[in-house]
Parts: sequence; structure tokens; C-alpha cells
Amino acid sequence: MTNAGQDAYEALRSAILKGSIRPGERLGEVELSSQFGVSRTPIREALRRLTAEGLAVFQPNRGARVAEWSISDLEDTYEIRARLESYGAALAAQRIDADCLPRLSLLCDQMDQRAQRMTPQDLDDIADLNAELHGLVIGAAGSPRLTSLLSAVVEVPLVVRAFRLYTPEALARSMAHHRDLVAALRARDAEWASSTMRAHVLAARRVLLDAMSDNPDL
Repeated sequence: MTNAGQDAYEALRSAILKGSIRPGERLGEVELSSQFGVSRTPIREALRRLTAEGLAVFQPNRGARVAEWSISDLEDTYEIRARLESYGAALAAQRIDADCLPRLSLLCDQMDQRAQRMTPQDLDDIADLNAELHGLVIGAAGSPRLTSLLSAVVEVPLVVRAFRLYTPEALARSMAHHRDLVAALRARDAEWASSTMRAHVLAARRVLLDAMSDNPDL
């Protein structure tokens, strides 16, 4: 991929994940090339990569559009996440470097502070901090193949924005799961870490599916 194609890909991907470009919205080459000030070739490169990742879909005679996610899609996504991340947490409990634990605890502190306020910016910050925490845990598992498999299901637009849908009670539960997970990792208890991660992911699924049932336009 050319440098221009990489830049276009990163900009488009960020816009899709953050919801600036909505599910089902058309990704027109002419409009995007004008928006980003590049030729249509880098845009085509970016759209091919986004399509391969499942963030965009190409339809004959309609061009590319942002992928849409059904309730069934998200149920499957979270079930896959629960299975893979719980396995990753078990591995991490056996392999994590002790030097990583203070950073995980600090991330918990930072998320807890923002969860007390729950402003839109706080929730977006929590999403970023949460992604770092999960990334560190999976990184500690020491399995590049697992990391690769998870990247396809963790960075789904609705998953990235899910914290905006949490009630105070659901957010408090999620923060408590993080604390339990770090405690399990510190104790080197693979079974505890695995069960905590599975409960955490499935609780997140319930929040998102309930929100989608109440608001199908999410």
C-alpha cells in the first residue's frame, strides 16, 4: 500500500470506528478523494483493505458502503470475543511480566475516575483506556496468532463506541471486572482470569444488545 493509501485507510478507519461515518453510508471514491485531497487510487487501496477487514462492503452497481451489523452479527462477535479473550487471559496469568501489572492498575484507576463523571468525553476516554488494558492483557498472553484473530472482532464500530451506551450500574460492573482481572493476573490464577474475562465480555454484550433492542438505529 502506498503512503497516500495508508493515510487514507487510517483516516477512513478512524471515522468508521468513531461513528463519524455511519453504518450503511456510501463511501464514494470521488467524494472521498476530494475530502482527503488525494487521487482516487489511494482511496481504492483504502477501501479494498477496509472491505477485507469487514468494515466496508462492496456491492455491484452501488459501490462501497460502511458495513452494517445486525443483532445476530454482534451476538456472534461477542461470543467469539468471550472465547478468545478468556483463553488469552488464562495464558496471560501464566506468562505476564510483573512489570506490566502497575500499568494495568493505573489504567483501572484512570477509568474509575472517569466513570464517576460519565461525560461524553470521559466515556470516549474510557473506551481508549479499556482498549489499552485489553491489548496489554492479550499481549501478555504471548500469542501473535491470538492477537491477530482478536483484532477482527474487537475493533467493530459498535464495540468501539459501546461505553456510550452504559448505565452507571453497568459501567460500575465493568470497572469491577477490570479490578478482578488484574487481581487474577497478579495471583497467576489462570482459571480466575479466564472466568473473569468471559463474564466481562458477556456483560458487555448484554449492554449492547439491550441498547440495540431499544434503539434499532444504533
